[in-house]
Amino acid sequence: MEDDAPVIYGLEFQARALTPQTAETDAIRFLVGTQSLKYDNQIHIIDFDDENNIINKNVLLHQVGEIWHISASPADRAVLATCYNHTLDSKVLTCAAVWKMPQESEPGSHESPDDAASAAHSLELLCHLDGTAHGSTACVTWEPTGDGRRVISLADNHLLLWDLQESSSQAVLASSASLEGRGQLKFTSGRWSPHHSCTQVATASDTTVRGWDTRTMSQVYCIENAHGQLVRDVDFNPNKQYYLASCGDDCKVKFWDTRSVTEPVRTLEEHSHWVWSVRYNHSHDQLVLTGSSDSRVTLSNMVSISSEPFGHLVDDDDLSDQEERRPEEKSQEPPQDSVIATYEEHEDSVYAVEWSSADPWLFASLSYDGRLVINRVPRALKYHILL
Repeated sequence: MEDDAPVIYGLEFQARALTPQTAETDAIRFLVGTQSLKYDNQIHIIDFDDENNIINKNVLLHQVGEIWHISASPADRAVLATCYNHTLDSKVLTCAAVWKMPQESEPGSHESPDDAASAAHSLELLCHLDGTAHGSTACVTWEPTGDGRRVISLADNHLLLWDLQESSSQAVLASSASLEGRGQLKFTSGRWSPHHSCTQVATASDTTVRGWDTRTMSQVYCIENAHGQLVRDVDFNPNKQYYLASCGDDCKVKFWDTRSVTEPVRTLEEHSHWVWSVRYNHSHDQLVLTGSSDSRVTLSNMVSISSEPFGHLVDDDDLSDQEERRPEEKSQEPPQDSVIATYEEHEDSVYAVEWSSADPWLFASLSYDGRLVINRVPRALKYHILL
């Protein structure tokens, strides 16, 4: 049964950290990290059964502190990284660590919500990304197509490249770079590019987006004043190697060609408050998700700057004689970018939006009140893209 209706899951805690289980390409699975000051924090493993339109969940204890960021290994389904608060000598630092989920933590299909306490297992600590020497860690990003052994953490103004060794039980700092200059220089987020043989990372700090070469740890581009206020998130177009999206507190989403950064290629102004999260669809890169403090999720069709601006590219050899005889019917109209849908199931700031790694037409959004919403790309658009 395929239905466009949203499916809503409520955590008992506030939450802002969400990731698809990247290495899982069969089951539709997301990981959510909670933020509770009074209780042990948790990671909820959310499985979506799209045939029956129901959610199954499992809960893992994350006892070290509130989770600010979560990211999953691209190679090992059981491995993830979190950034979490830790109080040391009455000073709060955000630390990062790599964890392994116990094998029995695959969500069961018959578990009721009341089973959560009895079924709660703890995560196994693999290693700390010991960046506390460098300050508080804002995020951890994995090398996208690697074996899950290289990660980058962003701690205050430091970009740290780690090699995970001995089955990820040891993190060795391979190289690092720092933001130079005056003022409060702190990274807010970053993404590792799937292009250029995975040698580039983009970071956001204040109003600037920078690109870094991971081989030399030097800057390869710099988009100063990318946004009028703080940049919250960046993401790479998975199919166009120089294209990057950014979003921020100026309520805008901007699309960049990193070869020419004086002006954005496109700007979206669909939100009325800070935009926290932007994500390209992995398969159909014209589909772009955004989440904002205006409590809304927007799905946009940025077809003009996508890898297939006129639909699927067709070889002349594939055309039948009839098609060749009627060239005037072929539409050469420039494609129109548009907002496909605005989703209003949330009542609080939407801090994260993510596409499923198993189903390209399905996405999740998470708001601070602990509400996770799973939605689908409208069927009419799906068939328009496919057919």
